Amino acid sequence: MLTPERHAIILQILKEKGTVKIQELVERTQSSESTIRRDLTQLEEDHFLKRIHGGASLLQGKLIEPSMVEKSTKNLHQKQKIAQYAASIVEDGDCIYLDAGSTTKEMIPYLNQNDLVVVTNGLEHIAPLLEKGIRTYLIGGYAKNRTNATIGRGALVSLGQYRFDKCFLGVNGIHSELAFTTPDQEEAMVKKKATTLSNKNYVLADETKFGEISFAKIMDLNKADIITTQLDQEILSLFKGKTTIKVVSE
Repeated sequence: MLTPERHAIILQILKEKGTVKIQELVERTQSSESTIRRDLTQLEEDHFLKRIHGGASLLQGKLIEPSMVEKSTKNLHQKQKIAQYAASIVEDGDCIYLDAGSTTKEMIPYLNQNDLVVVTNGLEHIAPLLEKGIRTYLIGGYAKNRTNATIGRGALVSLGQYRFDKCFLGVNGIHSELAFTTPDQEEAMVKKKATTLSNKNYVLADETKFGEISFAKIMDLNKADIITTQLDQEILSLFKGKTTIKVVSE
């Protein structure tokens, strides 16, 4: 089978199913696993799909932004493992920034450090932080309904009052060439501002964020370490020398 024919079959299956495993493509195209892997690599480089653990999936639209309700139930086990590890990095007496997002919110139950201060733009973070008795500051700005985050000029001005030991961010896309992205430009500006005020930055992301490209760039890959779970070695190799990736075992 010619390469264009295989590519057409791969893209048709993805259009129908959204995701596909390498083994299914091997069987459908009667090709070797190494051939299919090369096909997927080429199609990812051409921005037709993204590689995931053991297969591939369709790319999301540049402006698609899941709500907090949608995000909070997706890949919950992975998010909790990522969050638990991220929380273990925090030290007694730290002042940290917790970005609005479902994975950063999962950090809160694991934050048991003494004399901890948290600054956040996540409206849903406030109640669980206060329940744990953590000293908490909510930055001002426009309250965005879809992500329950404060953004805009007011948020940027408010952020400027603080400095952080560590900053923990959520993103919508992580790409080896196009870096960290999110659908909303104003939200991207708040995220980037927080990283410039922090000694160390971490991006918390499950495997579905890798290969995705959203509308607004947040920052380059070398500006933050990534904490994630289960990634294929092929995907990890794309980021070698560009950022530090901590893969948390499940």
